[in-house]
Amino acid sequence: MNAVHLLALPFFCAALGLALWHGVAFAGAPVSWRRSFIKTGSVLALAVGLALFAPIGPGLWILAGLILGAVGDFCLSRPGRGMFLAGMAVFGAGHLAYAWAFFVLGSGGPLPLPALAACAVAFGALLFIAPRAGALKRPVQLYIGVILAMVLLALRGPDPRILWGAVLFMIADFLLALELFVLPEGAGRRAVSRAVWALYWPAQALIAAAALA
Repeated sequence: MNAVHLLALPFFCAALGLALWHGVAFAGAPVSWRRSFIKTGSVLALAVGLALFAPIGPGLWILAGLILGAVGDFCLSRPGRGMFLAGMAVFGAGHLAYAWAFFVLGSGGPLPLPALAACAVAFGALLFIAPRAGALKRPVQLYIGVILAMVLLALRGPDPRILWGAVLFMIADFLLALELFVLPEGAGRRAVSRAVWALYWPAQALIAAAALA
């Protein structure tokens, strides 16, 4: 572990603590300000550690993606359609920031089999989930396209943390869409909410860690 990793470690540990707190106490829980701040802080702490100690270059685009992710988490944790749309837009912008970083870091084409799997997941979401989003169908379709592009660009890179981070992100977003637009209220939906968090936060942490290399 180099000096950059050591300096960033306290911030990443704080982020992990907040992420575990949210996962245990607040994933699937009703809206509250405490829930919003803990959820937002778990990604914002990663961004602070990266901002202080990450190298320049593609790492700055990953930093931008983390900051946008934290803002998106806050928006999605608040009630109302306007906040949901704001959160979706901010997360979309964050995926585009990640996509540019992965484009700069990668070379060649994406790995064929994982790329086909990612396209199959996106196609399934377009067919099965987007039509159930009602008035949000078009924004959901656009979001699916953005995250697919981000994943395909991640599959071009040599760093497995980026690859796994992007894949976990896509699976988490797919489950989140099921939670929001398909599943009825109940224990199953709360379980999916916990699964979303168990995939989403490690995805952010893996991508953040890759920027410290």
